[in-house]
Parts: sequence; C-alpha cells; structure tokens
Amino acid sequence: MSSNNIDTTEPSASPTAASSTAEDAGTETETVTDAEATTDDDRRELAAQVELLADENRRLREEYVRARQSRYRATAIGLAAIGIVAALGSIAFPDAREVLVALGATGLFGALLTYYLTPSRFVAADVGERVYTASTANVAAIGDELGLRDEQVYLPGETAPARLYVPQHADYSLPDERAGPIVVDDDSRGLLLEATGAELFRPFERALTGDPAADPAPLAAQLTDSLVEQFELARSAESDVDAGDGRATIAVSDSAFGPIDRFDHPIPSFLAVGFAAGLERPVRLEISPGDDRADWLITCRWDLETDPEDETAAGDAESTADAETTAQ
Repeated sequence: MSSNNIDTTEPSASPTAASSTAEDAGTETETVTDAEATTDDDRRELAAQVELLADENRRLREEYVRARQSRYRATAIGLAAIGIVAALGSIAFPDAREVLVALGATGLFGALLTYYLTPSRFVAADVGERVYTASTANVAAIGDELGLRDEQVYLPGETAPARLYVPQHADYSLPDERAGPIVVDDDSRGLLLEATGAELFRPFERALTGDPAADPAPLAAQLTDSLVEQFELARSAESDVDAGDGRATIAVSDSAFGPIDRFDHPIPSFLAVGFAAGLERPVRLEISPGDDRADWLITCRWDLETDPEDETAAGDAESTADAETTAQ
C-alpha cells in the first residue's frame, strides 16, 4: 500500500512583492516627511510675513507722526517768517510801526508756541473707536437687560455740564441729578449716566473766548465748529435751527468714530450736552440716516420756556374764569 507525500511547506513570499511593499512604505514615509517639511516652511513663511507687516505698520505710524509734526513745524516757520518780515517792515515804514511791531510780536509768539507745543503722540481714530465700541456695547446690553426705552435725554446739571438719562417707561419724570446711576423711583425709573459729550464740553468751554452762546443758533454754530475744527470728530457739520419750534438739526458727514446711531456716541452726545448746558434745558436726542448731502442727521429738541408775561396773562384769564363761575 503506497502513500502520497503531501508538501505542506508554505511558499515563501516572492522577492518582487517584498520589494514593492518596502517601496510603498518608503514612499509613505517620504510623503509624511515632505508634508511636515512643507507645514514647517509655511509656518516660517507666515511668521516672517507677520513680522514684516508689524515692522511696516510701525514704520507707517512713525511716518504719520513725523508728517503731523512737520505740519506743525512748517506752521511755526511760517509764523516766524511773518513776524520777522513785520518787524523789519516797522523799520522801513515808521508810519505803520505800531501795527507792524504788534504783528511781528504776534507772529513770533505764535511760532514759539506752535513749535514747542507740537504733540509728540497721536492716537489713531480707529483705536479710540474700538475702545468706545466695547464700552457702549456693555452699557447698551445693560439697558436691554433692564428693559429701558430707546430714548436719550440729556439733563443740565451743576456738578456736570449735562448727564444722560435713559427712562424705562414712556411717561416719566426727570430725575434729580444726584440720583443714579440706577434710578429706582417709580415715576423716573431708568439709568442716569455720565455723558460722553460732557468730557468734550469742558475743553470746548476753555477754547472759547467767552461763555457759550445762550441762543440756539449761535450756540449751534459754536458746537459744529468745535466738532470739526477743534476735535476733528467729523469732516463737516452743518446746522439748521428752528428756535421757535425748539429744534436744532445737524447734518454730519464722515464721522471719525464710525456710525453715530450707537448709544451715547461722542458726536451726538457732545451736541446734546452742549445744547442742554447752553440753553439750561433738558434735550431729547434723535438720530436718523442722512441723504446724499450728509451721512447722518442729529436732531436735538428742547421744551420752550414760557414767557413770564404769558404766564401772568394765563393766570389772569384763569382768575377771571373762576370769578365768572363763582358768580353763576
């Protein structure tokens, strides 16, 4: 009886297959290594670009400061030249000597002040806007949480030029200026806050040669001029005043602090504080988008004061009516 020999030895892997596997593994390793190298190169490139942009930004800020300073220096040189020419002219023209000497002294003095009072640091407007945006967002969120109305009333005061009152109800009484910041009286519940414009009104007062105007039209001219020329918060501001209706509308363009319909924005806040302090009456603020002539329209409204003669006449009429009612 014969037996069949069965070969149970497993065939060894072919050299070709082993070589292919090794090559695939090597390719994958090289791919991962190349990817990591590419990522590192990208990171280094991005870091170099960020550093380059930071250096360029720093250089632009320094150039901006130098440009602003050069403007002041050029103004100082111009004033000094006028002063020197006027002083020399006083020698050549004895008849106008007093006027020329005064003009020369004014020019030299103005040049001296301009040169030495040149600001050494300038803060970009977008930096101030970012700071204001965070602050106003917090206050607006508090107002929404308390359920306050979208109404802003600026109240004249003794300790501050004016304060901002935000009522909770449609029918409200004006709170005392010593109340706040949270007013809990039932008839005047709301917030009574320090107005942004109050901090601008103080340097505005110091820059005037006299007191702020007591009449709406000249007061509006003073406020708009200061808004554009002194504080440079807007490129242009034009006023339309109706004193008989207790209204002043200011058309503003190119705000330095972005949209002005936000809570207690510096531009409308300064205008409202100015009218409240100058007229010594509460001022209600309204803001609406402008048209093709201006970006925004800011309307300040105040109640008209009753003439004492009208009050006397009204009292006499009431007394007469009471007397006739009694007689009947």
